[in-house]
Amino acid sequence: QVQLVESGGGLVQAGGSLTLSCAASGISFPIPAMGWYRRLPGKERELVATVPNSGSNRYADSNKDRFTIYRDYAGNTVTLQMDSLKPEDTAVYYCYCNAYDASGWRRYDYWGQGTQVTVSS
Repeated sequence: QVQLVESGGGLVQAGGSLTLSCAASGISFPIPAMGWYRRLPGKERELVATVPNSGSNRYADSNKDRFTIYRDYAGNTVTLQMDSLKPEDTAVYYCYCNAYDASGWRRYDYWGQGTQVTVSS
């Protein structure tokens, strides 16, 4: 079965950095897209950054100058480097992938369990 294992969350002071990593397993075919979303307290899930099927990496406007996302395609991992963190970045961060099922042509969204990022003032 598909599993997304997240790591790297924790507590950091404002202005600091964290690196979130996610490893996907149970997927037999190349993963078209991977990325990170987050859920702020009391709010809906929102885009942080993604590596799409094609084109440039996508970032939320609030993150694009501070965060960097990249993939290891061979290892089915995605990494989010977060710099200049702000208290408003405090959220549960979820790894995401859009991946083919065993048929090799149906695609589904998959989500990690989430990792807490807390940025203190």
